Amino acid sequence: MKAFRIDEPGKYSFIEIPKPVPKKGEVLIKIARLGFCGSDMNIWRGLNPLVKYPRIIGHEISGEIEEVTSGVPDIYKPGMRVTVIPYTNCGTCAACRVKKANACKDNQTLGVQRDGASTEYISVPWEKLVYSSKLSHDELVLLEPLSVGFHAVKRGKVTKNEYVAVFGCGMIGLGALLGASAHTGNVIAIDIAEDKLKIAGKMGAAYTINPSKQDVHDSLVEITGGFGPDIVIEAAGSPVAYLQTVSEVAFAGRIVYIGYVKEDISFSTKLFVMKELDIHGSRNADIEDLIDVMKILEENRVSTESLITRKVPFLKAGEALAEWSENPSKFVKIIIDLQK
Repeated sequence: MKAFRIDEPGKYSFIEIPKPVPKKGEVLIKIARLGFCGSDMNIWRGLNPLVKYPRIIGHEISGEIEEVTSGVPDIYKPGMRVTVIPYTNCGTCAACRVKKANACKDNQTLGVQRDGASTEYISVPWEKLVYSSKLSHDELVLLEPLSVGFHAVKRGKVTKNEYVAVFGCGMIGLGALLGASAHTGNVIAIDIAEDKLKIAGKMGAAYTINPSKQDVHDSLVEITGGFGPDIVIEAAGSPVAYLQTVSEVAFAGRIVYIGYVKEDISFSTKLFVMKELDIHGSRNADIEDLIDVMKILEENRVSTESLITRKVPFLKAGEALAEWSENPSKFVKIIIDLQK
């Protein structure tokens, strides 16, 4: 079967690999859609610190069950539409012991630390499946990236009437906006791309700030009545945004970091103490996050059409990544259609 592989930054190939044979407790999935996100673009650019080349990418998945093995619950049947939780968990590390499998010390995410789903078929343990009879393949492929933002909101413990500022309105940031707006009406989206800010409004942002046109500090002070946001979520992976979170969050506020920054950042740590900040990392998502997003999409509470910038056939995957890398502000999500 064919697989799309990034051989080194900026170079790709299509290779032939064996079709997987599912083991006991696994299901064989025929891939229908793949989503490419900012982390895939960073792999393309050589900016993802977790990746070794060459790498078959792909961790946002929609497909149909083709084969079920012994040990798989009867609820899973051939033909069922599913998405996949793309992370592994060892079950014995410190994170797993406190039921935070999403932060497993030895996690290997599909398409990042191990080869992913940019292929025609994959085989996965049944425990990693999430299914929906109501959602299309285009919608199912969005569950994982949106759920990463949802998880960050859970880490921030957003409550009613709090002001939440989200730096970065890529797919992960949009998930954070969607999750935060489920708890409070005071959600602020910050991004330099006007197109993404328009989508942010559809995801629940009550306010938008474009740093290329507005002063972020003055805007946040005005919106929050002089206090600053109670919670700041960094979803851009930007050194500038990382520093701004500390300076802009309110006293006694909370910060949640999702984005990876490859280079080291120097902080003036006095604000950590003076503001008595709660600073959290947020990694991946858990099955509850995916189910929360799934319910919102199944209830048609938000349209996903504006999230998909472009849909291309499998053999155009490399060209699409190259174009995205040249014009990053113009893209939110690229969908790879393996049924064409």
